[in-house]
Amino acid sequence: MTPEALAQHNERQRRYFSRGIKPRMVPRGAPHVQRQVEELIRFAGIQPHHLILDAGCGMGRYTLPLAERGLRVEGLDLTPFLLDQLRQADGGRFRIPLYCADLIDHPPELTGRYDFIVGFFTLHHLHDFTACYRGMWRMLKPGGQVVFLEPNAYNPLFYLQILITPGMTWEGDKGMGLMRRSILFPAMREAGFTNLRLERFGFLPPVLYNRGWGPRVDAVLGRAPLWKSFRPYQLIAGVKPGLPA
Repeated sequence: MTPEALAQHNERQRRYFSRGIKPRMVPRGAPHVQRQVEELIRFAGIQPHHLILDAGCGMGRYTLPLAERGLRVEGLDLTPFLLDQLRQADGGRFRIPLYCADLIDHPPELTGRYDFIVGFFTLHHLHDFTACYRGMWRMLKPGGQVVFLEPNAYNPLFYLQILITPGMTWEGDKGMGLMRRSILFPAMREAGFTNLRLERFGFLPPVLYNRGWGPRVDAVLGRAPLWKSFRPYQLIAGVKPGLPA
């Protein structure tokens, strides 16, 4: 991607996320959000002593639950409006360090800083997967991991969600269709990551999962082999080679 194309993409993303507060991004601690955070922590093997960067942290919908679990988390996002909303939601409780930057052109002080770079529904908004993964590679310590939770490109409900959800547009979220192993893994390998993993989970949409009976039903239906390829959420991880310091 040329510098001009990168600048145009970033400006489109800033406009998309600065048109007002999108209800689905507001930090509320809903059961499905808590479950997604717990699944990522389990999958990644994150421990309290690890330093985490939440890439594409937005308004803190997932950053704050990470901090509430006693984890050391910082945030990075492209859009100043979203970071301002996160600071307000934090209210000085955790004083989470925040950075306004692109993953490709991050502040030099972030180089080699993190044990984990995580993201929740971030990858499908990125422009050049290989270049962004290279930027994350530079920010990780040796042995560090990138771990992202993304929609399953083969689950049709996400495309229906774009059509019926206020504030969502095909321009802003069409990258969901690229969230496939055949696209992401080659970009990760080219950026230098190894030990690539992908795991899917879940069944019910949030509106049903958040009901009292939702987690129990989801646990039963989500285990059915028939739905394995269509489970809505997928965790994607890779490791920067080297031994942790």
